[in-house]
Amino acid sequence: MNFIETAIKGVYVIEPKVFNDARGYFFEAWKQAEFETHIEKVNFIQDNESKSSYGVLRGLHYQKGEFAQAKLVRVIKGRVLDVAVDLRKSSLTFGQHVMVELSEDNKRQFFIPRGFAHGFLVLSDEAIFTYKVDNIYAPQAEAGICWNDPALNITWPIDEHDVLTSEKDLRQPLLKDAVLFD
Repeated sequence: MNFIETAIKGVYVIEPKVFNDARGYFFEAWKQAEFETHIEKVNFIQDNESKSSYGVLRGLHYQKGEFAQAKLVRVIKGRVLDVAVDLRKSSLTFGQHVMVELSEDNKRQFFIPRGFAHGFLVLSDEAIFTYKVDNIYAPQAEAGICWNDPALNITWPIDEHDVLTSEKDLRQPLLKDAVLFD
């Protein structure tokens, strides 16, 4: 695997070594020792999966306090634009984001440490998205920021009117009003 640190410290794109032949392909999607050598020790405790259609935007989500989560995300089918926003007040990159395309073709993974909001936009007709988390889901700790907050300066590649999102995500606060990490 190739571990590529992004412009924001602690956020990584992971490119697997894919072995193709007449039968199809093979790659290692997760190897704990290698991950810990290149990134950090993380105890992932749960895998989640979602299926979405073109234009669905899920995010920008995170969990607060003791329920904060690190995530390792990837796409099994389709193509998404994945975004991590730094919500650590003490960080030199506070309020900045990293954006990466994840697809069934590039097989990239994206590691997002605790202290970040996360979201993705589906660019293909359909996408199956999977991710590991290192902490339990706690409804009382659920939080988010508005996906189209101008302060975030995220350039989403489809028209805002074509974005499909949940009612909850339409009501998320702006960055200036969000609960942040120390």
